[in-house]
Amino acid sequence: MTNTRSEIFSIEEIVNEFKEFTKGGGNFDVVSIVGEGEPTLYSGVGELITQLKKLTDKPVVVITNGSLLSLKEVRESLCNADIVLPSIDAYDEITFKKINRPHGKLIYEDIKRGLELFSKEYKGELWLEIMLMKDINDSEKDILEYKNLLAGIKYDRLYLNTPVRPPAEENVEEIDTEKMRYAVNTLGGISMELLVSEGFYSEVIDHKEAVMSIIKRHPMNQMEVKSFLGSRGRSEEEIENIIEDLKKDKNVAVKEYKGYNTFRSL
Repeated sequence: MTNTRSEIFSIEEIVNEFKEFTKGGGNFDVVSIVGEGEPTLYSGVGELITQLKKLTDKPVVVITNGSLLSLKEVRESLCNADIVLPSIDAYDEITFKKINRPHGKLIYEDIKRGLELFSKEYKGELWLEIMLMKDINDSEKDILEYKNLLAGIKYDRLYLNTPVRPPAEENVEEIDTEKMRYAVNTLGGISMELLVSEGFYSEVIDHKEAVMSIIKRHPMNQMEVKSFLGSRGRSEEEIENIIEDLKKDKNVAVKEYKGYNTFRSL
C-alpha cells in the first residue's frame, strides 16, 4: 500500500503497446486509463493522456478512486482527459475508513475538498460512482448524507453500483432493488446493475486465450463467459469445454458467488 506517486512504467512502453493494438483497427469506444491499482499514482499520467490523444479521436478516460485529487499536480495532470470517473464511496471519515480502508496518511476531508476543487476546475465530463452495500451504506440516512455531499460537487453523471462480483470479504452483499430505486430517485443517479452491456471483446483468435486476455484485467462470471463465447459463434458444447478448462487451469482463480462461478487470472 502506498500513496507515493512514481513512474511505474515508461510512457513510451504504454504508448507503444497502444500503437500495436490499434494497428489491427481496434474495436473500442474509449481509451480507459485504469488498472490493478490507482492510476493517479502513476506520475506520468498527464503526459500519457496527452500522448494517447495524439493517437486517437476516441475519448480518453481516467477511472480513479479520487484519493489524490487534493494534490494540485494530480488535478492538473487530469485536465486534458475527456472524462474522469472518480469513486466517492464515503461521506465522512468513519465511512471512509470502514469502506475504503485507506492508506493511513489519507484524510477524508482532504479528498472531499480535492474532488470539489477538481469538479470546478475541470472542463471535461466528470462522472461519479458510489458503491452501495447492504447494511453498510444503504440506509435512508446514508443516502441523504450522500445527497448533501453531492451538493458541493459539479458533475455530469452519477453511477450507483453494488457488488455483483465476489467481494474481498463475504459479509459484503449487494443491496436490494427497492433500496437501489430509492437511491436512484433521491440522488438522481444511474443504477449500473440495470444498464445493458454489449459484452466483452478481445482481438485474440484462440477462444480460451481470448477469455484469459480479459480476465487478466477484469473478472468474468460464467454467464459473461458464455455470452462472450456465444458471440464468437461457439457451440454450447465448446463453451462448456472451455469453462471446464478454465476451472482446471492453475493460473485461474475460480470463486463461487451468488450460485455461479467467477473467473479471474492469477
